[in-house]
Amino acid sequence: MKNIKPFLLATASAILLSACALSPDGPSDESITQLMKQSFAERGAAKLDRLEQSELQRVCSEYTGKELPKAVKEKLEQAALASVKYPADGKYLGDFSRGERIAQSGVGMQFSDAPGTVAGGNCYACHQISKQELAYGNIGPTLYNYGKLRGDSEAILKYTWARIYNAHAFNACNSMPRFGAAGILTEAQMKDVMALLLDPKSPVNQ
Repeated sequence: MKNIKPFLLATASAILLSACALSPDGPSDESITQLMKQSFAERGAAKLDRLEQSELQRVCSEYTGKELPKAVKEKLEQAALASVKYPADGKYLGDFSRGERIAQSGVGMQFSDAPGTVAGGNCYACHQISKQELAYGNIGPTLYNYGKLRGDSEAILKYTWARIYNAHAFNACNSMPRFGAAGILTEAQMKDVMALLLDPKSPVNQ
């Protein structure tokens, strides 16, 4: 039984290759989706519903390796921006020390996490944020001195919130997680991350 999973994956791959060989146009999207569902099993917090694409994900997949038409891009971005839910109480900033812990944390929503595990943002995987942290990724731009350089006007607060909530509002097919739209972070957690970026007393702005 120990080797059944590799066997199933190998079998699924063989079926997919056979389908590609038999059809000049390759397998249909539906057949690929069904094959993937048969090849994976739910484990911990990782559920099969993640294989269901949103309309944005479907369109971005369709245009992988190709330029997204301007009209399509704008439509996707407008829909993403419309999905943003701003703080119910009108307050954007929480506690930057909690925000730092959220930025450092990479747990949550993974197969190794127990259901109900509070997710982190894992922000350092892609961004430089505080000067003290030496291990960070560079997929995204540096966020060091984010608030110091931009200020804390209403426009900046709303832009930053929307960017964290659903980054597709500003770049349709980018790779940043939709922390609010996908339910990765709670409103309170997002406020803490906002404080990390924008509070003048945050180490990010020193």
